Amino acid sequence: MKKAVAGESASAFIDAKINELGDWRGKTLARVREIIHKADPEIVEEWKWMGTPVFSHGGIVCTGETYKNVVKMTFAKGAALKDPSGLFNSSLDGNVRRAIDIHEGEKIDEAALKELIRAAVTLNLEGESKPKPRRASSKRVD
Repeated sequence: MKKAVAGESASAFIDAKINELGDWRGKTLARVREIIHKADPEIVEEWKWMGTPVFSHGGIVCTGETYKNVVKMTFAKGAALKDPSGLFNSSLDGNVRRAIDIHEGEKIDEAALKELIRAAVTLNLEGESKPKPRRASSKRVD
Protein backbone atom coordinates (compact mmCIF):
# COMPACT_ATOMS: atom_id res chain seq x y z
CA MET A 1 0.00 0.00 0.00
CA LYS A 2 1.36 3.41 -0.94
CA LYS A 3 1.90 6.01 1.74
CA ALA A 4 0.16 9.36 1.61
CA VAL A 5 2.34 12.20 0.35
CA ALA A 6 1.99 15.50 2.22
CA GLY A 7 3.41 18.97 1.94
CA GLU A 8 5.45 20.34 -0.92
CA SER A 9 5.71 17.08 -2.85
CA ALA A 10 1.92 16.61 -2.72
CA SER A 11 1.49 20.16 -4.00
CA ALA A 12 3.84 19.35 -6.87
CA PHE A 13 1.77 16.25 -7.72
CA ILE A 14 -1.40 18.35 -7.71
CA ASP A 15 0.26 20.99 -9.91
CA ALA A 16 1.28 18.24 -12.34
CA LYS A 17 -2.25 16.79 -12.34
CA ILE A 18 -3.75 20.18 -13.17
CA ASN A 19 -1.24 20.74 -15.99
CA GLU A 20 -1.65 17.18 -17.30
CA LEU A 21 -5.42 17.60 -17.62
CA GLY A 22 -4.98 20.75 -19.68
CA ASP A 23 -8.71 21.32 -20.12
CA TRP A 24 -11.71 22.66 -18.18
CA ARG A 25 -11.18 19.99 -15.50
CA GLY A 26 -7.67 21.24 -14.76
CA LYS A 27 -8.89 24.84 -14.62
CA THR A 28 -11.78 23.84 -12.36
CA LEU A 29 -9.54 21.83 -10.02
CA ALA A 30 -7.13 24.79 -9.85
CA ARG A 31 -10.04 27.14 -9.04
CA VAL A 32 -11.39 24.80 -6.35
CA ARG A 33 -7.90 24.51 -4.86
CA GLU A 34 -7.59 28.31 -4.79
CA ILE A 35 -10.96 28.66 -3.01
CA ILE A 36 -10.00 25.98 -0.48
CA HIS A 37 -6.80 27.86 0.43
CA LYS A 38 -8.65 31.19 0.62
CA ALA A 39 -11.17 29.62 2.98
CA ASP A 40 -8.45 28.17 5.21
CA PRO A 41 -4.80 29.09 4.67
CA GLU A 42 -3.80 26.26 7.05
CA ILE A 43 -5.11 23.54 4.73
CA VAL A 44 -2.52 20.83 4.06
CA GLU A 45 -2.37 19.26 0.61
CA GLU A 46 -1.89 15.52 0.41
CA TRP A 47 -1.70 12.99 -2.44
CA LYS A 48 -3.42 9.72 -1.53
CA TRP A 49 -4.93 6.60 -3.01
CA MET A 50 -2.67 6.49 -6.06
CA GLY A 51 -3.51 9.93 -7.38
CA THR A 52 -6.20 11.78 -5.45
CA PRO A 53 -5.63 15.34 -4.26
CA VAL A 54 -6.69 15.56 -0.61
CA PHE A 55 -7.13 18.73 1.43
CA SER A 56 -6.82 18.33 5.21
CA HIS A 57 -6.90 20.32 8.43
CA GLY A 58 -7.43 18.30 11.59
CA GLY A 59 -8.42 15.41 9.30
CA ILE A 60 -9.63 15.17 5.73
CA VAL A 61 -11.76 18.13 4.70
CA CYS A 62 -12.34 17.11 1.09
CA THR A 63 -10.84 15.51 -1.99
CA GLY A 64 -10.58 16.93 -5.49
CA GLU A 65 -11.19 14.12 -7.96
CA THR A 66 -11.39 14.52 -11.72
CA TYR A 67 -13.44 12.34 -14.01
CA LYS A 68 -14.30 12.56 -17.71
CA ASN A 69 -17.42 14.70 -17.20
CA VAL A 70 -17.05 16.11 -13.70
CA VAL A 71 -14.72 17.52 -11.06
CA LYS A 72 -15.89 16.04 -7.77
CA MET A 73 -15.27 17.48 -4.32
CA THR A 74 -16.01 14.80 -1.75
CA PHE A 75 -16.32 16.02 1.84
CA ALA A 76 -15.23 13.32 4.29
CA LYS A 77 -17.83 14.28 6.91
CA GLY A 78 -20.26 16.02 4.58
CA ALA A 79 -23.38 14.38 5.99
CA ALA A 80 -22.71 16.13 9.31
CA LEU A 81 -22.45 19.58 7.69
CA LYS A 82 -25.24 22.08 7.16
CA ASP A 83 -25.52 23.03 3.50
CA PRO A 84 -27.87 26.03 3.38
CA SER A 85 -26.80 26.93 -0.17
CA GLY A 86 -27.47 23.41 -1.46
CA LEU A 87 -23.99 22.82 -2.87
CA PHE A 88 -24.05 19.07 -2.23
CA ASN A 89 -25.47 17.39 -5.31
CA SER A 90 -23.88 13.93 -5.23
CA SER A 91 -23.42 11.01 -2.80
CA LEU A 92 -26.49 12.20 -0.93
CA ASP A 93 -27.59 8.77 0.28
CA GLY A 94 -24.53 7.94 2.38
CA ASN A 95 -24.29 8.28 6.13
CA VAL A 96 -20.93 10.06 6.17
CA ARG A 97 -19.73 11.62 2.91
CA ARG A 98 -21.32 14.18 0.61
CA ALA A 99 -20.00 15.47 -2.69
CA ILE A 100 -20.25 18.39 -5.08
CA ASP A 101 -20.10 17.51 -8.77
CA ILE A 102 -18.94 20.43 -10.90
CA HIS A 103 -19.66 20.10 -14.61
CA GLU A 104 -18.05 21.97 -17.47
CA GLY A 105 -19.23 25.58 -17.60
CA GLU A 106 -20.83 25.61 -14.14
CA LYS A 107 -20.16 28.64 -11.96
CA ILE A 108 -18.77 27.93 -8.49
CA ASP A 109 -20.47 29.79 -5.62
CA GLU A 110 -17.21 30.84 -3.95
CA ALA A 111 -18.78 32.33 -0.81
CA ALA A 112 -20.92 29.25 -0.14
CA LEU A 113 -18.02 26.88 -0.84
CA LYS A 114 -15.74 28.79 1.55
CA GLU A 115 -18.42 28.57 4.23
CA LEU A 116 -18.74 24.81 3.71
CA ILE A 117 -14.95 24.31 3.85
CA ARG A 118 -14.69 26.33 7.07
CA ALA A 119 -17.52 24.31 8.60
CA ALA A 120 -15.74 21.07 7.66
CA VAL A 121 -12.51 22.29 9.29
CA THR A 122 -14.40 23.32 12.43
CA LEU A 123 -16.03 19.89 12.60
CA ASN A 124 -12.61 18.21 12.27
CA LEU A 125 -11.06 20.40 14.96
CA GLU A 126 -13.98 19.84 17.34
CA GLY A 127 -13.49 16.10 16.89
CA GLU A 128 -9.81 16.43 17.82
CA SER A 129 -10.59 18.06 21.15
CA LYS A 130 -13.12 15.47 22.28
CA PRO A 131 -11.76 12.52 24.25
CA LYS A 132 -11.99 9.21 22.41
CA PRO A 133 -14.60 6.86 23.85
CA ARG A 134 -13.09 3.97 25.74
CA ARG A 135 -13.93 0.48 24.64
CA ALA A 136 -15.50 -1.78 27.16
CA SER A 137 -13.19 -4.47 28.40
CA SER A 138 -13.72 -7.83 26.79
CA LYS A 139 -12.60 -9.66 29.93
CA ARG A 140 -15.32 -11.60 31.64
CA VAL A 141 -15.74 -11.20 35.32
CA ASP A 142 -17.58 -14.06 37.03
